[in-house]
Amino acid sequence: MITYKPNMGYDYSPIHTRLYTGNTMKIARISAYQVDLPLKEGSYKWSGGKSVDVFDSTVVEVETDTGLIGYGEVCPLGPFYLPAYGPGVRAGILELAPHLIGMNATDLGPLNRMMDAALKEHAYVKSGIDMACWDLLGKSTGRSVCDLMGGKYSADFVLYRAISQQAPEAMAANVAGYRAEGYRRFQLKVGGDPDVDIERIKQVSAEMQSGEKLVADANTGWLMHEAARVVRAVRDLDVYIEQPCLSYEECLSIRKRTDHPFVMDESIHGMPELLRASHDQAMDVVNIKISKFGGLTKAKLARDLCISLGVAMTLEDSWGGDIITAAIASIAHSTPTDLLFSSTDFNSYGTVSIADGAPQRDNGRLSASDAPGLGVQPRMQVLGDKVLEVS
Repeated sequence: MITYKPNMGYDYSPIHTRLYTGNTMKIARISAYQVDLPLKEGSYKWSGGKSVDVFDSTVVEVETDTGLIGYGEVCPLGPFYLPAYGPGVRAGILELAPHLIGMNATDLGPLNRMMDAALKEHAYVKSGIDMACWDLLGKSTGRSVCDLMGGKYSADFVLYRAISQQAPEAMAANVAGYRAEGYRRFQLKVGGDPDVDIERIKQVSAEMQSGEKLVADANTGWLMHEAARVVRAVRDLDVYIEQPCLSYEECLSIRKRTDHPFVMDESIHGMPELLRASHDQAMDVVNIKISKFGGLTKAKLARDLCISLGVAMTLEDSWGGDIITAAIASIAHSTPTDLLFSSTDFNSYGTVSIADGAPQRDNGRLSASDAPGLGVQPRMQVLGDKVLEVS
C-alpha cells in the first residue's frame, strides 16, 4: 500500500488559498482498493478487435473526521476505449487527494472546483471521489442519492443488454436468452467489417419483437465510407445507429445521410459538446457516462441540460460493479421516464459482487435504492487490502 500525507514536504497553499474551513464534515482520509471483475460470458468484444476478459476496477473510500465513510467506484473499459485506464485511476488519486484533505465532503461544488484546479482534465480520476461524496451527502442527511438527484419518476426503469461482437448468427441467437432475462432493448456491437456488420444487423433485427428496440453501436469503428454503406444497406430496418465514426464531424456527416434514429456517445465529453450537438441536431439520443463526465455532479448537470433540451439519454458508465450500478440507478431513476432511453446493470455481467445492497435486475428493469446514500456496503473481504491511502 502507498501512503501519502500532506505534511510530507508538499506545499499546496497556492490552491488552498480560497478554501473555506468552517464547522463541517471534513475529509480526513481518501483510500482506494483494486478489484478484478471477471465476466460471466468470458469476454466482452467490440469494434476494432478490442476485448476485455477481466475489468480493473478501483473502489474509492472517502472517510470524514466524523467517522462517516462514503464509497465510489471507477472502472474503465480497458485502456483502449476512452482516455482512461485502471492504474491511471489510482495514480491520479495519489496526485489529487492531498488537495482535498480538510475540505467539506458534502460541499460538492467547491469540491469539484478544487479537483479541476488541482488536476487538469482526467475526468475519470475524479469520478470515484465525487461519487463517494454523494454517498456521504446521502448518509449524512438520511436520504438516498436518487432522492437528492430529484426523486423517482416511476417504480423502476428500463435496461439494455449489450451483445458482444461475434458472428452474425451467434449474436442473433443471444437475443432469445437475453429476452428470457427480461431485456427488451439490445445494443449490438458492430464497427468491424461493414459486410459482416450489415449481416449482423439484419440477422439480429429479424429476431426483434414488438416493443423491442435495437441499437447498432459501432463504438467509433467505421470509416465514413464504411458507415455510409452500412446505413444505406439497412435503411429499411428499425435500428438506431450509435457513434459510427471516431470524430464528431464524421458522425454528423453520417447523421445527415440517414433517417435512422441517431445516438452519440464517445464524441460527447461535456457541456460544450452537448450544446453543440443539440444546435447541430446531431443526435436523437446521447449516452452520458458518469466517469467520462467526471462524476455524478457533472453527469447530473449534463442530465439536467438534456432534460431542458428535450434530448433522450442512456445513463450509464464505462463499466463497473455493484457500486457503479448503484450510482447509475440513482441518476437514471431520477430522470423523467420519457427522456430515459435506457440504462444498464453492470453488476449482472460479472462473476464477483463487491458490495451488498446494490440494485439487482428484475425482468430487465432496475430500481434505485431508497437507503441513505448509494445504499451499498462494500464487501471488504472481496476488496482486500488498500492499495493507497492519503490522509
